[in-house]
Amino acid sequence: MRTWDIFCKVIDNYGDIGVSWRLARSLAHEQGSRVRLLVDDLAAFQRIRPEIQPDRAQQVCEGVTVCAWQQEAVFGEPAEAVIEAFGCTLPDVYVAAMATRIPSPVWINLEYLSAESWVGAHHGLPSPHPQLPLTKYFFFPGYTRQTGGLLRERDLLARRSAFVQHEIEAYWRALGLAAPVPGEWRISLFAYENPALAELLDAWRSGADPVTLLVPEGRILPQLAKWLGLGALQAGDAIRRDALQVQVLPFASQDDYDRLLWACDLNFVRGEDSCVRAQWAARPLVWQAYPQAEGAHHDKLEALLALYTEGLEPPAAQAVRDAWRRWNGVPGAPDMAACWAGWRAQRDVLGAHAAAWQARLADQPGLVETLVEFVENKRPQAV
Repeated sequence: MRTWDIFCKVIDNYGDIGVSWRLARSLAHEQGSRVRLLVDDLAAFQRIRPEIQPDRAQQVCEGVTVCAWQQEAVFGEPAEAVIEAFGCTLPDVYVAAMATRIPSPVWINLEYLSAESWVGAHHGLPSPHPQLPLTKYFFFPGYTRQTGGLLRERDLLARRSAFVQHEIEAYWRALGLAAPVPGEWRISLFAYENPALAELLDAWRSGADPVTLLVPEGRILPQLAKWLGLGALQAGDAIRRDALQVQVLPFASQDDYDRLLWACDLNFVRGEDSCVRAQWAARPLVWQAYPQAEGAHHDKLEALLALYTEGLEPPAAQAVRDAWRRWNGVPGAPDMAACWAGWRAQRDVLGAHAAAWQARLADQPGLVETLVEFVENKRPQAV
């Protein structure tokens, strides 16, 4: 049985632990592997996986051994495959132990997701350790067959299909909402702070279509509360402003967030994990890239835009480009009122495109399968 150690440092916003957990769970459930997930912030992990107990040094969750990655941690023998998620630095004592293991582990640096063209050329490249007999390999998730693919569970699309066909009405009732009325938009909002938010809310408030905005607790709530003229917002709050109904949801577990994405007509998402899950939801999305200094994230935005709008009719492609660019602060993009008018006009086209995009991605190997094959090919054999 293959063994895996996955190291994760929670830097910000739960995306890193979200990806690491999905990967660990899939390796355990789908590949029959023994997996340890070593996390430096179990309290953050608990937000997306409520059964995690932050004060425990070791616990088992869905077949994965979850360990607190602390300064004094004792790691034991390294696994056959070792993943440092998103370039987190492995402990020196652990790397030294890797060098004495025979055969040595396959060491993977799981990189951030990007649609940029250079990713395919760098995927799988080796990086020999300067002193020890170890080699680290760079593994890039991505949107083409020249990369590691996207993370998804084997049954993800089947679960989504069953939800949409049989469970969505019960889902709305559980949120205290009636079924959508004709012409209504159900929109999820998961975002970093954003200067374009107020003008988007203004467009929804004064628009011809009713909009129900579903907002999980998170960083955007103070800005949303300010626009509403309130001191604060919390889960359970429901506020109407003309055509716009705002409903605040509890911070969502991963499974709950998936269902929200599946249910909505449009999803505003941020970072890496929620962006990928929104694409698997087969619903239109507006992506907010993680902001970087000097607008460096705009290159990532444009790369994904180019892929995502490929084959779209020009008006629909322009609607996507305008909304994504304005939401990410790209200079020269029209204001959100104009973006929303363009999006509304392309509603049906963009809905069909989202489903076709999901099918296109699903036709490629997933990240877990690609990663397992890569590790098997690189695994040294014992003498």
